[in-house]
Amino acid sequence: MDATKLDTEAVATWLTGNMPGFEGPLEAEKFAGGQSNPTFALTSPSGRYVLRRKPPGVLLKSAHAVDREFRVQKALAGSDVPVAGMHVLCEDDDVIGSMFYVMQRVDGRNFDDPRLEGLSNEDRAAVFDQMNRVLAAIHSVDIDAVGLSDYGPEGNYFERQVGRWTKQYRASETEPVPAMDQLIDWLEANMPEDDGKRTLVHGDYRLDNLLFAPDGTECIAVLDWELSTIGHPYADLAAVIMQWQMPPGGSGRGLQGVDRAALGIPTDRAFIGAYCARMGLPGIERFGFYLAFCFFRMAAIIQGVKKRGLDGNASDPERAAKMGTYVPLFANAGLEAAKHG
Repeated sequence: MDATKLDTEAVATWLTGNMPGFEGPLEAEKFAGGQSNPTFALTSPSGRYVLRRKPPGVLLKSAHAVDREFRVQKALAGSDVPVAGMHVLCEDDDVIGSMFYVMQRVDGRNFDDPRLEGLSNEDRAAVFDQMNRVLAAIHSVDIDAVGLSDYGPEGNYFERQVGRWTKQYRASETEPVPAMDQLIDWLEANMPEDDGKRTLVHGDYRLDNLLFAPDGTECIAVLDWELSTIGHPYADLAAVIMQWQMPPGGSGRGLQGVDRAALGIPTDRAFIGAYCARMGLPGIERFGFYLAFCFFRMAAIIQGVKKRGLDGNASDPERAAKMGTYVPLFANAGLEAAKHG
């Protein structure tokens, strides 16, 4: 089954019976990029929507959890965390071949490149401050009040995540990557004790997963909640810093070698400091472990993308193959973070 195609007639028929106010017929256009859950812009006489679905084919266990995406964003409606409005979840695989949900379409600006070319220094600083504010808002959600206390298991988040992603990595391994083996061993040997911090975490918090006001710098929606869970907030913060250590441009989407001061972009230390101020923290010890963990998790995710590309199940097979070449890069960067913090 082609992941780039959508049976609009089947979707329209199902929505007519399950989504109040919907009116067909339906037109769909797949959003470019994105490797995990194929996403489509929907247009109909009753409005404009977005549909996210699990990819077709054989999938890794617990991956592509669009039902979790739907649940968490619905729970966050009206909170300090900006999310799109959720309309309806279809758990019947027989409708289009996999589970999907439909949500409000939010019109906003999306930035792939954190250098934010074309923006003034003042606006760049404002965008990064919004990124910081929203991250703190995610980690400040009262999970009991919004009904998400059971959204993730109890216990040591990092121990659980290292175990989970090691299994996912081994299940999608296509050739030996010695640096990845070394990084897994280091993480297991240097696991921090559970400090009791338990918050909502996004799991893939990056600038390009945020939408900003069309004519301003306010963050108006956080996207792509597939990896969200109840866990440790430092994983999200370290993921931001990890991304910035990548090369700039379309592939790395990082800030490596960029003169941030000249562009009005905060340093890693300043961003972490602003986050700590918002969360009432004196600082963060052993940040190198959290950074190494994020490099490891991203390497495992990319390996899964590569495997799906080879199996013919990737949303964008050509990009999947290109991304697969980055697995050793992320693994080695994780080892550097482990050594130097």
